[in-house]
Amino acid sequence: MSDIFYSLVERQPAGKDIVFLLDGSDGTRTGFPAVKDFVQRVVETLSVDDNKDRVSVVQYSKEPAAQFYLNTYTTKGDILDTVRGLRHKGGRPLNTGAALQYLRDNVFTASAGSRLQEGVPQVLVLISGGRSFDSVDAPASALKELGVLTFAIGTRSADSKELQKISHDPSYALTVSEFTDLPNVQQQLQSSRRFGKKIHLMSSCLFSPAGKDIVFLLDGSDGTRTGFPAVKDFVQRVVETLSVDDNKDRVSVVQYSKEPAAQFYLNTYTTKGDILDTVRGLRHKGGRPLNTGAALQYLRDNVFTASAGSRLQEGVPQVLVLISGGRSFDSVDAPASALKELGVLTFAIGTRSADSKELQKISHDPSYALTVSEFTDLPNVQQQLHLCSQRAGCLDLCNWNQEC
Repeated sequence: MSDIFYSLVERQPAGKDIVFLLDGSDGTRTGFPAVKDFVQRVVETLSVDDNKDRVSVVQYSKEPAAQFYLNTYTTKGDILDTVRGLRHKGGRPLNTGAALQYLRDNVFTASAGSRLQEGVPQVLVLISGGRSFDSVDAPASALKELGVLTFAIGTRSADSKELQKISHDPSYALTVSEFTDLPNVQQQLQSSRRFGKKIHLMSSCLFSPAGKDIVFLLDGSDGTRTGFPAVKDFVQRVVETLSVDDNKDRVSVVQYSKEPAAQFYLNTYTTKGDILDTVRGLRHKGGRPLNTGAALQYLRDNVFTASAGSRLQEGVPQVLVLISGGRSFDSVDAPASALKELGVLTFAIGTRSADSKELQKISHDPSYALTVSEFTDLPNVQQQLHLCSQRAGCLDLCNWNQEC
């Protein structure tokens, strides 16, 4: 599990705020030493002494109790000493919902040391040994709305569906037989490196104060001529939500069919107005066959580069939105992998004429591939791909079918 947090640290110059919410009810008394040991293992990997990372621990049963807040300690040694000395709270029933609401109102706040308003990633790790007596629905949603990235770890006595509901994404809910198995949590991940990278990318995109670089790759082949106005409209809708004028966000558009053609690069325009004007005036490229593989490779070699305005080396999230109306004539395997290796977070949106498996292969994760009947249905995508620039200047990376 510590590898996940290590991955979260990578390319995060501002660090993160991590809150541990520990089940201290009667049923966890014997396993509590293992819980404390797990928290210590994670804290050991963090950068606390230089104020990159901050830590808080809250223990709960019937009611929550903050053991210390995000601004209580400034050294790793003090945090570790306090965690070692934690006493099991005890009590029942287990009100996880009330505890989550407590975090929302009292811990993820500026007065308690949260740097949410500064764009620092907010991470919650819940460790639970049972099913909640109260409802978790509303407070879990409130934390997601706030932008908190939640991991939920439970024993076999916990409710797996409840853990998934609490987690930012169902794949971030983990189950162990007993708390003594917490060191082996990593074995439950199919690929710890890929999982950690996914979390890092999600956190980067959600919280990066420096904004993001977004590239739109548009299918301009013969088969998309009638739907192209709807594609342009979708791009404009997205651009409208971004912070371009203050250089937080940068945008590029590439259109392709047999060959790709950059309409403009990430450093071509510095105002939202110029971008919108250019997108409105785009002409459909035409041509065939549709070589999506070649287009992805073109992006890797010519667009996600410093000379084209990419701020990848500065740690700014790199986001690709592919909009496709058909199956690729060439292979997408190698170039799709190359973009993932580069750290590009790819969303693939296709019509029913596209190959859904191909879209999933291209996407950073299969859950980031989406199919619409026609391009005219693209406005509905925004109900699933939340563009929340007003809150955190980000693309929300929740599952397509999960309400954020």
